[in-house]
Amino acid sequence: MVYFLLDVLAELDLHEIEGKIQAKDPRGTRPYSPRMMLGLLIYGYCLGVRSSRRLERLSYEDVAVRVLTGGQHPDHSRISAFRREHQGAFRGLFLQVLRLCQKAGLVKLGHVSIDGTKLQANASKHKAMSYARMEKQEQRLEAEIERMLEEAERADQEEDARFGVGQKEEDLPKELRRREDRLARLRAAKAELEAEARQSRAQKLREQAARARRTAEASPDETVVKRSRTRARKLADRAQALQEDPPEAKATQLPRHRVRVRPDATPHPKAQRNFTDSDSRLMESRGAFLQGYNCQTAVDEKVQVIVAADLTNQAPDSGNLLPMVHQVEANCGSLPEVVSADCGYWSPEAAEGCETLGTDGYIATQRERDKRRSQPCTEPEEGEEPSPLAAMQRRLQSEKGRALYARRKVIVEPVFGQIKEARGIRRFLLRGLESATAEWQLICCTHNLLKIFRHGAGLPA
Repeated sequence: MVYFLLDVLAELDLHEIEGKIQAKDPRGTRPYSPRMMLGLLIYGYCLGVRSSRRLERLSYEDVAVRVLTGGQHPDHSRISAFRREHQGAFRGLFLQVLRLCQKAGLVKLGHVSIDGTKLQANASKHKAMSYARMEKQEQRLEAEIERMLEEAERADQEEDARFGVGQKEEDLPKELRRREDRLARLRAAKAELEAEARQSRAQKLREQAARARRTAEASPDETVVKRSRTRARKLADRAQALQEDPPEAKATQLPRHRVRVRPDATPHPKAQRNFTDSDSRLMESRGAFLQGYNCQTAVDEKVQVIVAADLTNQAPDSGNLLPMVHQVEANCGSLPEVVSADCGYWSPEAAEGCETLGTDGYIATQRERDKRRSQPCTEPEEGEEPSPLAAMQRRLQSEKGRALYARRKVIVEPVFGQIKEARGIRRFLLRGLESATAEWQLICCTHNLLKIFRHGAGLPA
């Protein structure tokens, strides 16, 4: 594996990483080779070893790692800093390795299956707090700090009367400093949650304004047109008043989690924010709750190469299908012939989007356990167009549809098993949506490298 990886590293274009290193002040310690550092990270992720301390130890104990590093022993802090500083290059790295898979003939784009898995963030779910509890905790801490300040003032007056005037700064009680720090962190998290709520409310108002404009364009009634245009203008003004700054650029093309918000743009009492990783969200996975992210993958049928990878902090998969299909096209240069996905991705817009793109979509409309309780879809009357739901159900019930959809679970599900079980990658090391997305790209990149290596394809000439 290590000799194969050395050949791969020689083929990779690392101008983005090297340019960032060259832009630094040349004075100071001599940097390690970026190819060696990247190779050490990739080899560790291939083995499921991601801890910078364990990688440093392997540079002394593991013969393969010593060959890879050329007898050098980078410190764990240097390894961690390299991963953190150059995470922006992981997206390009994923694309380069995907190109190698294509040249090796491992990607056909005949049938691509899309699915998501929940991966734990580098944060505890017990460090999340609802907006209602934040307000209660803020009041409690303010009362405790006020009480402790009164006690400290009373003690100071007694000591001044006994020993004379004067008190050192270090005489401030540790409990008071600790509570002041907690109150500051609480207020910062509360302010961020309120700002996110305003942004969520502004986005909802913009969507309502867009619907009103579409109504005005489609209606032949002049009264409806005027009313809709007035409503659209008022909604847009309200959205502008809530969010004066333009929305920040997304780190991902997938839909993001929206904070639960009241009509007055204040957070809902149950809206939560995590103090350790504020971008992560509480999600349900196999009957349990975890603080994490929803990792999306599109997997090619031939040898289970990942052809698109992205990440979102929105728990449901709804709304992720079309962005992932577009990402497959952007990564591979063409659309897949067939796309399959489970019922979490179903929506009429997803089915119509696949049809518009010219890709055969096979999206489950309900879970298997719900099919027995559901009513059969009624046939449309003669001359009537079937609804998107009825059309998809008939497509799935056809002989071809059953055969294609049966392949979905054997295409994409084993990939999650190989990542989580075989390599033991069950949580992120980096925090924040952008950083976690970069790490997911690196995880998927190493998955594809292992596919090239294990299928004996070798590097294309």
